Amino acid sequence: MAVSHSAGSPPVLLLDAGTGLANVTGLLGGEPFTGTMLLTHLHWDHSLGLPFFLGGDRDDARVTLLLPDQEDGTGAEELLAQVMSPPFFPIPPAGLRGDWRFGSISPGQFKAEGFTVEAREIPHKGGRTFGYRVSDGRGVLAYITDHCPTAYGPGPDGLGEYHPDAMALADGADLLVHDAQLLAEELPAEAAFGHAAAEYAVRLAVLAGARRLALFHHKPSRTDAELDEIARRFETAEIPVTVASQGATMEL
Repeated sequence: MAVSHSAGSPPVLLLDAGTGLANVTGLLGGEPFTGTMLLTHLHWDHSLGLPFFLGGDRDDARVTLLLPDQEDGTGAEELLAQVMSPPFFPIPPAGLRGDWRFGSISPGQFKAEGFTVEAREIPHKGGRTFGYRVSDGRGVLAYITDHCPTAYGPGPDGLGEYHPDAMALADGADLLVHDAQLLAEELPAEAAFGHAAAEYAVRLAVLAGARRLALFHHKPSRTDAELDEIARRFETAEIPVTVASQGATMEL
């Protein structure tokens, strides 16, 4: 996800680095990327776009990449090199052109590119995962991906607990962007993989007082027709619900 300070201006904050990261280059107007990239976690679908980001892989680029700190103390660059280095890839992270700086962050607040960012840990399977709350003093974006609320129990409606960290991230947000890989009827068989149901995301947004919700991180096998059906499912929700698609733009 690419975040800019105003409509038409180039993005300066990137949330995660999946294969869609390659499309961010086209938003830069031929200029290099100069900004910060925040990874929620290190699963492949959130990190393997790094070496294909042409806007960041050039001599005049400036990129600060931050990811959740690890219990064993392994550094950010070393972690990324575990999948981005020979024999899996021809160059390590240090081989990217430009001024790349790699670091780890803990839960809490920090500043990045003129934004105030709050990081909180959310339950997911197979590695520490953060959700982010981003504000420029005018609008608030909450970004919660790969969220497994059933890890805390079934919750009041069987979709998982509306736990304090998720609620705090989404609290009063102008836009909540939330994992919707599953539907409620798919939870019994698939919740163990670490994702949430779209119905959970809608209820979370309402309970937290978010103004709008964008469902994303759809199951890869979903067809456009199926996504349209999901959108119809939530047409009468208490807040506006968008089924996010590649290239979509939302202004706060």
